[in-house]
Amino acid sequence: MPVVVVESPAKAKTINKYLGPDYTVLASYGHVRDLPAKDGSVDTEHDFDMTWQIGADSRKHVKAIADALKDDNNLILATDPDREGEAISWHLEEALRKRRAIKKDTPVSRVVFNAITKSAVTEAMQNPRQVDQPLVDAYLARRALDYLVGFNLSPVLWRKLPGARSAGRVQSVCLRLIVEREMEIEAFNPREYWSVKALLATPRGQEFEARMTIMGGQKLDKFDLENSTAAELAVQAINSRDLKVAKVEAKPASRNPSAPFMTSTLQQEASRKFGMGARQCMSTAQRLYEAGYITYMRTDGIDMAPEAVAAARDAIAERYGAEYVPSKPRIYKNKAKNAQEAHECIRPTDMKLSADALKVTEQDQRKLYDLIWKRTLACQMEGARMERTTVDIASDDGQVGLRATGQVVLFDGFMRVYEEGRDDVVDDDDKRLPQISQGDKTEKRSISPEQHFTQPPPRYTEATLVKRMEELGIGRPSTYASVITTIQDREYVRKDKNRLFPEDKGRIVTIFLLNFFRQYVGYEFTANLEEELDDVSAGERDYKAVLGRFWKDFSVAIAETSELRITEVLDVLDDALAPQLYPPREDGTDPRVCPKCGAGQLHLKTSRTGGFVGCGNYPECNYTRPISGEGAEGYERVLGEDDGDEIHLKSGRFGPYVQRGEPTPENKKPPRSSLPKQGKEFLPGWGPNDVTLEQALTLLTLPREIGVHPDGGVISSNLGRFGPYVMHQLPDEEKPVYANLKETLDVFEIGMNRAMEMITEKRNNPGRGRRAAAKALKELGEHPESGGAVNVMDGRYGPYVKWEKVNATIPKEVKAEDVTMEQAVEWIAEKAGKSGTKRKAPAKKKAPAKKTAAKKPTAKKTATKKA
Repeated sequence: MPVVVVESPAKAKTINKYLGPDYTVLASYGHVRDLPAKDGSVDTEHDFDMTWQIGADSRKHVKAIADALKDDNNLILATDPDREGEAISWHLEEALRKRRAIKKDTPVSRVVFNAITKSAVTEAMQNPRQVDQPLVDAYLARRALDYLVGFNLSPVLWRKLPGARSAGRVQSVCLRLIVEREMEIEAFNPREYWSVKALLATPRGQEFEARMTIMGGQKLDKFDLENSTAAELAVQAINSRDLKVAKVEAKPASRNPSAPFMTSTLQQEASRKFGMGARQCMSTAQRLYEAGYITYMRTDGIDMAPEAVAAARDAIAERYGAEYVPSKPRIYKNKAKNAQEAHECIRPTDMKLSADALKVTEQDQRKLYDLIWKRTLACQMEGARMERTTVDIASDDGQVGLRATGQVVLFDGFMRVYEEGRDDVVDDDDKRLPQISQGDKTEKRSISPEQHFTQPPPRYTEATLVKRMEELGIGRPSTYASVITTIQDREYVRKDKNRLFPEDKGRIVTIFLLNFFRQYVGYEFTANLEEELDDVSAGERDYKAVLGRFWKDFSVAIAETSELRITEVLDVLDDALAPQLYPPREDGTDPRVCPKCGAGQLHLKTSRTGGFVGCGNYPECNYTRPISGEGAEGYERVLGEDDGDEIHLKSGRFGPYVQRGEPTPENKKPPRSSLPKQGKEFLPGWGPNDVTLEQALTLLTLPREIGVHPDGGVISSNLGRFGPYVMHQLPDEEKPVYANLKETLDVFEIGMNRAMEMITEKRNNPGRGRRAAAKALKELGEHPESGGAVNVMDGRYGPYVKWEKVNATIPKEVKAEDVTMEQAVEWIAEKAGKSGTKRKAPAKKKAPAKKTAAKKPTAKKTATKKA
């Protein structure tokens, strides 16, 4: 009975159904080994030898596989069909050989399937192969490069830029894209221009809109009407002339569907249509794949298996009619730079299964499947046929001309099912025009000039960032989600309304790398390195030679930068950032002179929270501001004076706050208070751009004393990290009691009676969200295989099955009172991540006995000596 190893327990369960009782299917739970986070894990002195370590969580999974091989001397590695999956298979085989779980006569084979369906799994099992060593070599090269960059560059950042957390081979290039886009936006100077639109009517009274294209007999360019005066002259020119239709031109047009999804385009479309982040999109797709609904979701390929194309065409004909099926199947080829490991596209495994018929409870899964299903059908449908009409309207003297455009859809084709989303709004002139003929006179209903300004390039969304990285050949589809997540987790970038904004910390890191490690955050360098790694995966290049060339120059750059003092680094960054840090002031004064003391020079400084600009006269002058600029987003300004103290609005690690006065040797921590929020948003009227002196003084009264409790101690209200609250501590209490307020402004208004009620209620029912012990709704008896009580419990989110430490959810369609022991055992096994009937817990029960037996004095002495 062969042992089949896959990556996830969900996948193991699905495959076990297809293979039946003749196979033991186990999960590796992802990667089982990795490089230890310490110096020397990649030995640059000895041909880049790598030291691998089995993770603490992975040991039990490797042991389970090794134990299974004692009974079943046949190993089939069925991990995912990509480079990472190949690497996991290689790691497993290596780890099991080291444990001697694989004997000389143990057959080891590798199988891959692009979809978890019975036919795909059965076919894969009939076509085994060996682990693909070139793919493994490409993985080893990537892992070594990531380690060498991260482990050597990150400490340089820590030492030279306090607060910087890490750098990475792809991560830092991705961050550079966001930072440079923000600098483009800040340097952008909007340019004014005007346009003129006219609401006209046909002889039959039907209205339509046209825009002015000719003035003074000359074609108007975008900036020809540069101000309101020019626009008014244009309006007068139209009003003073009669207009008629000079030309009507109708042209046929067509639109073809987009290619089926690959990883990057799926992430982009999920972001556009649902606001899904790259990580959320991939984890949702992973669950659909493991349930057998879609093909593998990490792919650069857009080709589709012939049988899938035939199934799609059949489904289209059945649902929409034969006229929607093109005479020949559509064939798509990759245009992406460095497309590699081109598996099949992401598509449904059953073309006739719509999202409505899907057996899933999560709405995200249903939405994403619907997107994939529609895109797949659309890509094999007939194109849309349209008629585009252009109407030119002119004055008799030819001095004035206007144009109206519109279109009519003659046959909707693929558009009946799906249209691709767009990153930027564009006017496609999709309006329908009334019936109109050449020579018709037009009545002027209204003429309106419109002011416009050129717009800076838009900030990246996760979708447009993925698209840009793909165009540049940076990273790979399987890495985009983790890279974008990492730069947000590192607090280098924040996401606001689906747009990515660089934090000051991210700017400083990027400018540092551009000045001291420019080559290694270069777009072309990173893309070329990806090409070399693709050559490795194709077996055309030796991965150790790639590592050798990279390390030779990189190690020199690390050594040179390590010798620099922090002040030298800051001086270089100060000069590099000067256009952003010190833009010209409106009054013409020196932008580097401190606006507070008027004597000190401003300099770039660093702290644990990132970079900022401060006065060189510190500590005599305490002026600071963000590197985003003076008054950026309303931060860092004096709101006014109160009782001889200046009241400041400042920006800190946890956001904007107000402060009374500045720190002095006698008063190192002056009173301060954060701006109030409701959830994640600032309270309306209390944001950094809105807050007034009066509001700041109100905030600085916090904590507010509400009154004295009858049993002693003051009840007070305040704003905390988790929102507004009231607090009280009795004289004999070890800790205060806190009660959350629902409305933020209640901190200023709540009275003694209500505060007393809340405190008493909280004291009688301590612990936020703490509940009484769950009640057993039904006792099912002892677990038939492993012992221990199995009960149906009443939980916060509904009934569930409990056995020892395992809590398994009861499906919604099953009533608690109807649950049987057989069902409970199945759900418990699924939750515990084990397969078949080998779900017993004897290994768990034996473990404590072994530990007890191992309590020898010698072991204790050894431990003491080590300590």
